[in-house]
Amino acid sequence: MKIIFWLSLFIVFYTFMGYGIFLYFIIKIKRFVKGKPAILSPLNDLLPNCTLVVAAYNEESFIAEKIINSLQLKYPAGKLKLLFITDGSNDKTTEIIGKYPQIKLLHRPERAGKIAAVHRAMEYVDSEIVVFTDANTFLNPEAVIRICRHYADSTVGAVAGEKRVHIEENADASAAGEGFYWKYESALKKWDSELYSVVGAAGELFSVRRSLYQDVPPDTVLDDFMISMLITKNGYRIIYEPEAYASETASENVSEELKRKIRIAAGGIQSILRLKSLFNPFRYPILSFQYVSHRVLRWTVTPFLLILVFVLNAVLATHPGETFYQIFFVTQILFYLLALLGFIMEKRHIRIKALFIPYYFCVMNYAVLMGIIRYFTTKQSAIWEKAQRKQTV
Repeated sequence: MKIIFWLSLFIVFYTFMGYGIFLYFIIKIKRFVKGKPAILSPLNDLLPNCTLVVAAYNEESFIAEKIINSLQLKYPAGKLKLLFITDGSNDKTTEIIGKYPQIKLLHRPERAGKIAAVHRAMEYVDSEIVVFTDANTFLNPEAVIRICRHYADSTVGAVAGEKRVHIEENADASAAGEGFYWKYESALKKWDSELYSVVGAAGELFSVRRSLYQDVPPDTVLDDFMISMLITKNGYRIIYEPEAYASETASENVSEELKRKIRIAAGGIQSILRLKSLFNPFRYPILSFQYVSHRVLRWTVTPFLLILVFVLNAVLATHPGETFYQIFFVTQILFYLLALLGFIMEKRHIRIKALFIPYYFCVMNYAVLMGIIRYFTTKQSAIWEKAQRKQTV
C-alpha cells in the first residue's frame, strides 16, 4: 500500500510541478553548455508570405474590434492576407466583415463546426505560412512578424504564440485561476520549445507551414492541437514565441470555464488515442518524453491518482505511529477545505485570492474526470458550444 501511495504521489507531483522543475534545470544546463538560443531577426524582405485565418461564429460583439486589430498588424506591404470565414453565423458577424474590402470573406449558411470551416478556408490559402487566431482574441501589432521570423529555420514546422488572459483587479476565481494557469503553461512551453519542441499549440494563436498542413478528421475536438502535433510526427518542431501573444478575457464564471475544460479534456483523450505513435521513444526520443510529461499524464491518470492518494493516505493515517501520513492527510484535508471554501465564496461573490488556486486546481481535475467519462460514454460533438467570456469595460 505504501509503495502504491508513494508512486501515485510522485506521479501527481511530477505532473503538476516536477516536470516544470526538471525542465528549468535542464534548460539552465543547456544554456551553460551551449549558450542562450540566438534571437532571429530576419529582414522584412526575407519574411515569407502569410495569411491570417479567422474562423468566426456569431461573434458580432467582438468582430469589429478583431477586424481593427487585424488591420493594425505590422508586416511587409503586400505579404499579409486576411481571410475570415463565418460559416453558420446568423447574427451580424458576416455583415460587419463585409464592410472591409481588405478582408477576404467566406460564408455559408450551414454550420459544420470550426474544423470544417478551417478546412474550407485552407483551400483558399496560397501563402507559405498560415496563422490561425480566434475571433475573440486580440494580437499585439508585431505578432505575425515575431512568429514568421522562425520559419527561416527549416526544421520549424509550426510556431505557437502565447495566450494571455486579461485579469481585473477584483477578478473572480475563473479569471484569476485561468490567468495563473496560463502563466505557468507559458513557462512550460518556453522551456519545452528550448529543449526541443512545444507539445501542441492553442487555437488562440498559432501558425504552420502551408505545405505541412494536414486535414484532421471532421469529428476532431482539439483541432489546433492535432494539426500542430501531426506536424511533429513528420519530424518538424513547434517553436514557442512569447513575444507574439493573443489577449482575451477570462470565462464569464467558473461554470463557463468548467464547460470549456470538460470539452478540452474529452478532446485530450481523443487526441491521445489518435496520436499513439508519439509514445514510441525510439522514433521520438525527446518529443515522446515531453508529450507524456506535459500532456498525457494530466489528461489521463493523474486526476484518478489524486483520489487514490487521498484514499490510501486516509487508510495509512489510521495506523499507529505513522506520524507523516497523519500530518499529510490533515494537510490534504485542509487543502480541499480551502478549495470548498473558495467554491462557497465564489458563489457569494466574495473575492479571496488565496482560495482561487486550490479551487481552480480542483475544478481543473474534476473537468478531466468528467471529460474522460463524457468521451467514453457519449458522443462528443466537434461543434463548439462557446463558453461565455467576460466583457471588457
